Amino acid sequence: MAELRSAVYVAPPIPAIRPPPANITAPWSPISCTLIYSAQEAVLVDTPISIKQTEDLIKWIETIAPNRKLSYIYITHGHGDHFFGLPLLLKHFPKAVPVATSATVEHMKQQIQEPYFSETWEYRFPGQIHRPFVVAQPLSQDSGLQFKLQDRWIFQAIECGHSDTHDSTILWVPDLKLAVCGDVVYGQVHQMLFEANTKAKREEWTRAIEKVEALNPAYVVPGHRQAEEIDGVWHLAATKKYIEDFGRVLEKNPKDAKEVIARMMELYPDRYNTGALALSAVGAFLTPKEARI
Repeated sequence: MAELRSAVYVAPPIPAIRPPPANITAPWSPISCTLIYSAQEAVLVDTPISIKQTEDLIKWIETIAPNRKLSYIYITHGHGDHFFGLPLLLKHFPKAVPVATSATVEHMKQQIQEPYFSETWEYRFPGQIHRPFVVAQPLSQDSGLQFKLQDRWIFQAIECGHSDTHDSTILWVPDLKLAVCGDVVYGQVHQMLFEANTKAKREEWTRAIEKVEALNPAYVVPGHRQAEEIDGVWHLAATKKYIEDFGRVLEKNPKDAKEVIARMMELYPDRYNTGALALSAVGAFLTPKEARI
């Protein structure tokens, strides 16, 4: 086997405790972890949240690509649900180097600061996140935000701006025409617009997707998707349309978050995780009306 291959592991949903006033348990969206591998080495993109999810990911890696050196773990953005598995992965694959853009590294550091970590992540997933934490090493701008596998295959980090959070990136693998998109692109899962709660940020997210489209990828891996989905290019248009539809719902002057949820559910009855939609709806009303529409 001289060529590159890729495979995607989707960490299944786990229960998350919603903070007050909800105080209920609801599922967290499934998380995509992408492995790109040759006959000797491999690159992993993103990790799950919990100890159990990460242990299952390690078993999967050893099954799908046994006897490879895991050389790099790339983190697409700073949300904790995409990097909390790093300590366990590095314990099992000690030669792996975790990498990300400088902006993502700073975001990762913010996610583990107190009291933010305890109030946000530990509250949702008590006792399930491995510590001490590990953050990625920043990729050098001098390298063009690139790294190579076996000094042959190029992996290109592309900064995309704001998607469901600030300083989002994708990883582009030109030899496979593969775009591993983190949360720039979603599958059949409700998108998280809690941070993209203004018209300007939604438009920036759309431009981020258009950056991916300009690459003309053959394969597009969403950061959150259902396990059975194929990583097709249609996820790009579908993610853009969801953002546009959310904006149109807000333009109709809904009286509250519940009305936003109801209208989006009419448009997207089959998407998974209404909890993410609920947070998006709440986030929209945390910003002035003139900014959100």
